[in-house]
Amino acid sequence: MASRSAAARPLLTPSPPRCLATMSGRRARGPLQRVQRRSRELQAQVPAGNGPARPGERRGSAGPAADGTCPVLQVEAVRAESAAPAAGQRKALRQRCMQLKKLVDENRNALHDLKKADEPAPVGNYNLRKEEEEKLLLKLSQQLQKLVLVLDQDNVTTNYAADEEHQKDPQTEDANEEEDESEDEESSEEEDSEEADDDEEDKLLDDPNVKECIAVGNFNAQQEGDLTFTKGEVLLIHDKKADGWWVAENLKGERGLVPRTYLAVHNEDGESQEQTEEHIEVVDETADGTEIKKRTDSHWSAVRRAITENDTVEVLATIGAVPAGFRLSTLFQLLEEGNQFRASYFLQPELTPSQLAFKDLVWNSEKNTIYPRPTRVSLIVTLCSCKMIPLPGVSIQVLSRHVRLCLFDGNRVLSNIHTVRGTWQPKNPQTWTFSPRVTGILPSLLDGDCFVRSNSVSSDIGILFELGITYIRNSTGERGELSCGWAFLKLFTSNGMPVPSKMYELLLNGGTPYERGVEVDPSISRRTGSGVFHQFITLKKQPVLVVKLRSLSAQSKDILNLLPETLIGSMCYIHLLIFYRQILGDALLKDRISMQSTDLICNPILATFPQLVDQPDLMDALRSAWADRERTMKRSEKRDGEFLKSLFVLVYHDSVFPLLQSTFLPDYKWAEEESEASRWKAIADFLKKSRENDGALQYLLSPENTHRAFDISELAYDFLGEVRKNNPGV
Repeated sequence: MASRSAAARPLLTPSPPRCLATMSGRRARGPLQRVQRRSRELQAQVPAGNGPARPGERRGSAGPAADGTCPVLQVEAVRAESAAPAAGQRKALRQRCMQLKKLVDENRNALHDLKKADEPAPVGNYNLRKEEEEKLLLKLSQQLQKLVLVLDQDNVTTNYAADEEHQKDPQTEDANEEEDESEDEESSEEEDSEEADDDEEDKLLDDPNVKECIAVGNFNAQQEGDLTFTKGEVLLIHDKKADGWWVAENLKGERGLVPRTYLAVHNEDGESQEQTEEHIEVVDETADGTEIKKRTDSHWSAVRRAITENDTVEVLATIGAVPAGFRLSTLFQLLEEGNQFRASYFLQPELTPSQLAFKDLVWNSEKNTIYPRPTRVSLIVTLCSCKMIPLPGVSIQVLSRHVRLCLFDGNRVLSNIHTVRGTWQPKNPQTWTFSPRVTGILPSLLDGDCFVRSNSVSSDIGILFELGITYIRNSTGERGELSCGWAFLKLFTSNGMPVPSKMYELLLNGGTPYERGVEVDPSISRRTGSGVFHQFITLKKQPVLVVKLRSLSAQSKDILNLLPETLIGSMCYIHLLIFYRQILGDALLKDRISMQSTDLICNPILATFPQLVDQPDLMDALRSAWADRERTMKRSEKRDGEFLKSLFVLVYHDSVFPLLQSTFLPDYKWAEEESEASRWKAIADFLKKSRENDGALQYLLSPENTHRAFDISELAYDFLGEVRKNNPGV
């Protein structure tokens, strides 16, 4: 009878709080247990794809919230009303979701404040349990936030429909009262109808199904990638972008970007032609007097190739090999254009505006080393996983799955572009994983832990992540690089405060970072039902990137502050970069006879180390050789900075320096399996012989091994030459 009466209680009646007298027979729960119990109840009720609870089914009981409402019953009502069509109910549903999210966040804050000393009895694995509960509550909060976003989208749609009806009603009333209105009011009605017609034409022009447009004015290309056309020319629109620059093709087959303000819908019948001519005159005046929105990005050549030269992507999307949201990789195009987005460029010291000193390299004579340089952005980002990434078709073979990341302000790339390769399992090919804290023989290319440094003062600075694949077509043998989506994580709030260090689940966008409103796989949204709960489930199927921002300890900050002001790289070889910076400071600041001297500096490490940074397998060879030597050092030697630098020079000369000039080492090529295998074999054989012979001298003198002809660039470091090459303006 007790259970029957409990089931018969009204749905929204909160459970009364239990007094201590009824619990006197039980052992009092500790603070962590109470929080865990509350978390389990919330977890059982938040929608996660398992459908709403059956009427009368009890899925958990919770105590009353701070406002007297039971959070469990709140969620039950939320899920029962998730498909309600009424706008008022949907608004109330959103408000209740926000209240429930507030309860989850309060429970999470209470968990964060707990301490082990607060427990009345010993608790095993206290820190581990607490961390698991924090992850659970974070996931619940994110699920509720997604549901709120879905409801917001529905509200926008509902309000838009209501506005349309509101616009139609006055027209009907005006038609009924037409006989009683004055002539001025009639003329006002005519103007309103003309404006309505213009709105209808604008809507028709923006309709993605309308492909043919006619030019209403002359337009000359402003820069490379634009399409020149004349008034009256018919253009075929391939892509209508949100920024107002559309991809069009003329009758000659030439393709490029055109401004939307110069276009009108093309009609072929005679009556429509007369109307079009009239509108051409009106719109032409507007086009001649309207200032076209300028593109301010400085990477337009790469963006142009990713947007306009997408015939390959269109072919692959047409045959079903890739989703429609895939594009040519923008960051890969930037890497191919030169070295200004590579780590080797940002390793070079930067001159001050006067060109009389170094901006980011200052000598500390007291400690006999370079000064550390704190920066505005200094953190560690960990790539955790990529989920629900669309699978390519069987007509292409994927050679590499990877994530490229860089600093970005929404307009320009502000750092080098760093690449991390992902791994996947045949049982779950839609999930990519990464290897944090790479040690031992694991390649640095798999290291998911990346340091990020920048001194940019931009308020919009953040990290741009681009997921990509390197592929080869089975039918033609054509190779290429595609973007599978991108995400942007802003590093500062609107108040200028750094974003918190925590786990982030970033939804991926399709297209390029300069496009908006493009989905990675539009077919997912097309299959979505009309209900809110169906849309929530669709969000769960969207591709996401999971990353974690980690704050730095005092020791980690001191280490990172020895690096250049702007750089992104792998944490597994950060100690090698610091050795290079210290040797660079010795050569440029400590050992130079005169600071005005521009003579070449004889130093093989300074001359060749930047080449290594752009070849991950050689960095792994140097890392392996240094680890072998480090294992034989004494504790006192590890604390001696000068000894470590001298030993690093010897290790460098005995490991990677001879490899750079060896004819047995093929040129580095990205994602070519045969080339990578042959390079690994050559590197492993050399390191083995170097260890056996206690150095590389015997290997170098052997007639069996050949090397490239000597070049002075192997030994001479020309800093001014590097500056002229990297920055032509200096």
